[in-house]
Amino acid sequence: MKKLLTTILFISHLSGTDYIDYLHPFHPTTSSNGMVVSQNALSSNIGTQILDMGGNAVDAAVAVGFSLATTLPRAGNLGGGGFMLVYIKDKNEIFYIDYRSKSPRNSSIEKLLGAKKIPERNSKLWERVDYTYLASGVPGTVYGLLEAHKNFGVLTLEQIMKPVIEQAENGIVVSSDLNYVIDVTPQLRTDPESFSIFFDNGEPLKEFSIMKRPDLANTFKEISKHGAKGFYEGIVADKIVEAMEKNGGLITHDDLKNYKSFFRMPIALNYKGHMVYTAGPPSGGGITLLTALGVLNNIDIKKYKSDSTKAYHFLAEALRRGHNNRSHFVGDPEYFDVPVSKLLSSKRIKELSSSIDSNKASSIEEVIPFKPRINSKDTTHYSIVDKNGNAVSNTYTLGLSFGSGVTIPGTGILMNSQMNNFAYRYGDKNDISRGASPGNRFEPGKKPMSTMAPTIIFDKNNELFLITGSPGGSDIPAAILRVITGVIDFDLDIGEATMLPRIHKDWPYVGLEHERAVSRDIVRRLKSMGHETEYENTIGSTQSIHIINGVNYGFADLRRPNASVSVQSN
Repeated sequence: MKKLLTTILFISHLSGTDYIDYLHPFHPTTSSNGMVVSQNALSSNIGTQILDMGGNAVDAAVAVGFSLATTLPRAGNLGGGGFMLVYIKDKNEIFYIDYRSKSPRNSSIEKLLGAKKIPERNSKLWERVDYTYLASGVPGTVYGLLEAHKNFGVLTLEQIMKPVIEQAENGIVVSSDLNYVIDVTPQLRTDPESFSIFFDNGEPLKEFSIMKRPDLANTFKEISKHGAKGFYEGIVADKIVEAMEKNGGLITHDDLKNYKSFFRMPIALNYKGHMVYTAGPPSGGGITLLTALGVLNNIDIKKYKSDSTKAYHFLAEALRRGHNNRSHFVGDPEYFDVPVSKLLSSKRIKELSSSIDSNKASSIEEVIPFKPRINSKDTTHYSIVDKNGNAVSNTYTLGLSFGSGVTIPGTGILMNSQMNNFAYRYGDKNDISRGASPGNRFEPGKKPMSTMAPTIIFDKNNELFLITGSPGGSDIPAAILRVITGVIDFDLDIGEATMLPRIHKDWPYVGLEHERAVSRDIVRRLKSMGHETEYENTIGSTQSIHIINGVNYGFADLRRPNASVSVQSN
């Protein structure tokens, strides 16, 4: 394993003096203490503040999750949902908490989309749900974070929430990135409450100005005092329901009061001696990732360079088969019997692998869907490890950037846009895509499928090895796969593995998306193999911790601004 910080090259200078050179410019942060890697430095720092107070990885994860609602409002949230993996070292066990948003009980296709049951994707009817109160499912974030704390935390909730409340009250300095995303997000301009928060005199909050969030602070205080009831019942719940009733939304008091997160079994696969754990259904991202890894188990990509044409080709073909595997029979397991074991079986992986041509891109028809016998990119992820070796990998989302754009008056809660993630084309015989998935068909009270895939990996000695995950909608598995193969197959440190150029290939869509860092020569060769290449500025934003011999190597992906590694100080 290359260790960037210990492998240095002494090169003789013309003058006779030596200077130190490094293998690459993407230096991981190193520590034997606890570590937090998130998409915002201020929130990472709050996480390590909790660790310094004696909290564990779960306490820090709860604080970071709430803090990001202030520091990264386009994705950090109280009004969304997600998936969390928790590793407790003393138990040597991984727990998976599903706190995905769910559809309101009184929702229907007619209420959501009008009389037209199978809308055109480019129609105004389809777009109308994105930016209204109808777009939001029942939020799960608060319940999920507090469920993790209740079962695994060591500090009191009041201790954890104190710095989060202070941050919202004192405000944060508006970064150039926050100013930019406010400016380019149309739904913030159409909701009066959101407009009053994120704009000043009709203009997006200026860079270097202070954004204070007393509304969020008050909601945090209710949660701090009353736990989950401080959000799903009482004053906050009353404000959510009142706003829904005034604006045509569907979430009721019963929806909020009856929301529960679930402890589910994570799904896992042995990848070249490393056990990879990730989120199972309603995550389709976990199925995609493990399918791709299963396919690559049958391919020796290590014999190629990490940036070679063949490596990109095999990654693309593996990803395509992963997305095929999630396209029809993955959904909320409370509503649909997802055939996970069959989708990830050696028989199914062999069937998918056998259709790969090492010299030619596969067609839609060559990737055969599983036949049983009977996504916006503004999610966010963070990874945490504490000094005792407990770990959290957490991914959560509002859906679109800033979700539906709707903020519940007086609460600071930005609501999600997850009602757009169901397969509303179910029953359309002409649609072979996920839009017609039987597993993800719309039903009241159901959770839509997601591509979020928080991941924890153990090495050949069953020691904690890698904590990672990414935002990016359908790009999520591609980003995680590139990091995993970079570390395991190509023997790179976490900085270099993170910054490898990325590609994404879905199914049944024909395009192979690639970042601009992929060389023109390789793009040309991929085209000659039959791949229809498309530029993508960035793919994902992994936040990772790689553990080697008890030392933590953290790296925050440079693809998005303001991400940061923070290290426990004591």
